[in-house]
Amino acid sequence: MILFSQIPGFLGTRASIMLDVVFVAMFLVLPILAISIGMVRKRGFRLHKRLQLALATVLLLAVVAFEFDMRFSTDWRALAAASPYYTSEGWNPVWIALCIHLSFAIPAAVLWTFVVVQALRKFPKPPAPSAHSASHKFWGWIAALCMMMTALTGWVFYYLAFAAT
Repeated sequence: MILFSQIPGFLGTRASIMLDVVFVAMFLVLPILAISIGMVRKRGFRLHKRLQLALATVLLLAVVAFEFDMRFSTDWRALAAASPYYTSEGWNPVWIALCIHLSFAIPAAVLWTFVVVQALRKFPKPPAPSAHSASHKFWGWIAALCMMMTALTGWVFYYLAFAAT
């Protein structure tokens, strides 16, 4: 069985292919998320729902594959060892960046799940404004901001750990 960590990344850094895939995927997620939110403003509720469900599915699969790779295959610490910002002992900029990233990534996953499940339960079919709209808008914006911060902090972590020389 070939492990992702055995396949070098395609961005020319020390990262594995899975790290590179997630790094690039976040460049696609944010514009699609913005388009989806924009569809609501144009009353494109069905397309908004489809885009959100597609994003949620793709992100779920990516996170599961990524976590499996990080936990069981890739030794990201070994890949980061050549970074001037990483040391195996004590706190360093890489660990700090990872903690900041996780402080957005974990809430983003929880919030996005909550927003999607509540929307599926409380919006009519086909989707249309309802009594749940105000709550959905509030929590949806928070989830979207968390997703944006997850991407930004993930890119910082990636640079510090795998690209910096």
